Amino acid sequence: MNLFDLSGKVALVTGGTRGIGKMIARGLLEAGARVYVVSRGRAACDDAERELSAYGQVTALAQDVSTEAAARALAETIGAAEQRLDILVNNAGAHHMAPMEEHGAEDWHRVLGLNVEAPFFLTRSLLDLMAEAATEGSPARVINVGSIAGLHVPRGLQTYAYSTSKAAVHHLTRVLAWELAPRNVTVNAIAPGVFPSEMTTSTLEAYRTGQRKMAPLGRVGSPEDMAGAAVYLASRAGAYVTGTVIPVDGGLATTV
Repeated sequence: MNLFDLSGKVALVTGGTRGIGKMIARGLLEAGARVYVVSRGRAACDDAERELSAYGQVTALAQDVSTEAAARALAETIGAAEQRLDILVNNAGAHHMAPMEEHGAEDWHRVLGLNVEAPFFLTRSLLDLMAEAATEGSPARVINVGSIAGLHVPRGLQTYAYSTSKAAVHHLTRVLAWELAPRNVTVNAIAPGVFPSEMTTSTLEAYRTGQRKMAPLGRVGSPEDMAGAAVYLASRAGAYVTGTVIPVDGGLATTV
């Protein structure tokens, strides 16, 4: 099935040492790509590199992506090692859940900075490297990780900054899709529902029962579900798709 073959492609996944980022990184590796995963913690990078190396050629980089300067530094690191970058997955993110009166300015700045500003600055910093080898028939790909919390109101979860940031990620995806199409770069977003990850640990068990009642498919997401969506958008199968936000949530956001 060469429609989904990523052999020879180079990918970068931010926040790729755990959770959804690691699910995506593994999927890209198994499809044949060489993958760089990025996280701030050296120990997390070492652990992820050991685990993911069973599936392909992976390099873990302990670098920050939360500021404009950090994005430029990471782009320089990738540019020194590679002549091109085919796939960028902007997955690194922050979450905050608290009552309205406890949602402070620092929380807003931290969440929107990492969830919205960082994908923009990193995409901009890596754009020349991505466009270098991109063609009309084989575009470079940007995949932003949004959330169903940016598609509908997550009732009772009080994720004001997070939900707002993910809605912004979805619209940033559309704006960048329009702007970057002339350079043969597609930009799409995945909006995950509930997947097991460190970010969802505190709410997963409580939400799981409600998810089984609400979502038509009646379960939380699996690593294969997330990997499949990413591989589709990164491969020849998704080469004519840009500006989309794909919910991967068992039907929750689109039917309830």
